[in-house]
Amino acid sequence: MNSTVTLALAVGALVVLVAAVALRLADRLGLPSLLLYLALGVALGENGVGIQFQDYALTQTLGVAALVVILAEGGLTTRWDDVRRAIGPGLSLATVGVVVSVAVTAAATVWLLGYGWGFALLLAAVISSTDAAAVFATLRRLPLPRRMAAALEAESGLNDAPVILLVIVLAERLTGGASRPWWVTALEVVGELLGGAVIGVAIGFTGVQLLRRTALPLSGFYPLATLALCVLAFSSASLLHTSGFVAVYLCGLVLGNAALPHHAASLGFAEGMASLAQIGLFVLLGLLVVPEQLAGALGPALLIGGVLLLVARPLAVLLSLVWFRIPWPQRLFISWAGLRGAVPIVLATFPLTARVPGAAFIFNTVFVLVVVFTLVQGWSLPWVARRLGIVAPVTPRDVVVESAPLGELDADLMQMTVPAGSRLHGVYLPELRLPDDAAVVLIVRAGRAFVPDRTTRLMRGDQALLVAARRSRSAAERRLRAVSRAGRLAGWRGETGAATEMD
Repeated sequence: MNSTVTLALAVGALVVLVAAVALRLADRLGLPSLLLYLALGVALGENGVGIQFQDYALTQTLGVAALVVILAEGGLTTRWDDVRRAIGPGLSLATVGVVVSVAVTAAATVWLLGYGWGFALLLAAVISSTDAAAVFATLRRLPLPRRMAAALEAESGLNDAPVILLVIVLAERLTGGASRPWWVTALEVVGELLGGAVIGVAIGFTGVQLLRRTALPLSGFYPLATLALCVLAFSSASLLHTSGFVAVYLCGLVLGNAALPHHAASLGFAEGMASLAQIGLFVLLGLLVVPEQLAGALGPALLIGGVLLLVARPLAVLLSLVWFRIPWPQRLFISWAGLRGAVPIVLATFPLTARVPGAAFIFNTVFVLVVVFTLVQGWSLPWVARRLGIVAPVTPRDVVVESAPLGELDADLMQMTVPAGSRLHGVYLPELRLPDDAAVVLIVRAGRAFVPDRTTRLMRGDQALLVAARRSRSAAERRLRAVSRAGRLAGWRGETGAATEMD
């Protein structure tokens, strides 16, 4: 076997293992894990272990691929009942907020540092996008109001697309590319975003029907197929000259909120792949850095980052949310929680590959800015949430029902766990009033499996296995959700068990 390949595999395996340990350390310290991954990349680089790597084009390609996986995971793990109440604020932050942030940051850069408008706009555009990986990883650990957190997640999932298009257009202008009227460019951007949205939703719903009706030979194929559909949405949209990033996020959102076979396994697989993509991406970006060149970028990075954090971002949030009824403490938190991460650093490789004059300065400035301000914001977010009084109480989770098709029997195998706070606790099996062709066939309690009978009561933490005819699966799921929310008298209380997710 080629020794170079063997060595690369060994280094890759060690990097993943070290990164996993680093993630544990980051959780204990309250740090975003991306900082430790970037540090690991710098340590492996030419000033550390000595790995020479300066391939910006390859980094850009692999970075885009990693962002596709990260956005797919973000969509798959986002609850639709949260997003539908926050889609307006999130979309406004991802569009109006980006425009305001770029304009204010560029104006400050021209005024304070004396750069030309074209260069200042490009630099401002590169740092304007909040990072999906950083936002998802940080906010989901905090007990925050769901609408506010969902607005931040929707913003981070949707703002990559317009920012990438803006960076590409500005880079073309600075390198003597075709110059078009601004309104033509604006119409093209809007058309690409809408086209990507249509393609992503269409592939998502098509994938739902395909996965529901097809009994795959191995259960492990369902997570693979789910992620493959998201990647297909990105590639299809990109090939049709629309926004692949919008398409992959919305496709993931549709698939993640549908009742699909092996749903939990698919989400777990997507989370694992996204973590692997983050590790590879951040380590790769760290390898690109030449530490001695960062000192010259420290002053401009602190100045531009300060303007972005304290002036541009608050003004962008104020103007984006003016039409929405969001309390002022939550608006202040949204302003502070605009985390930057891998996306701005990946975007900083676009000017490098386009050979924009001063592109190396942009990359170094963005790298320093991301590290410093991620450190500041990441550590302070829990404190800021407490000081603003917006920490939300933890609510019981709804019961989650997993299903897998039994192809030749025209039936589905279903699995559920009775969550803490569920009113399924203490309910006798006959009181579930499941359809006649559905039944609980096995219960695992405290590690012991047994076949239940009519005198068996469900208990908190029980794992139950059910079998239902395919035509009755939806009715069985609705009844389980209804009893979980309202107890054995759910029907009398008007609880129908309607899904809070897109079916």
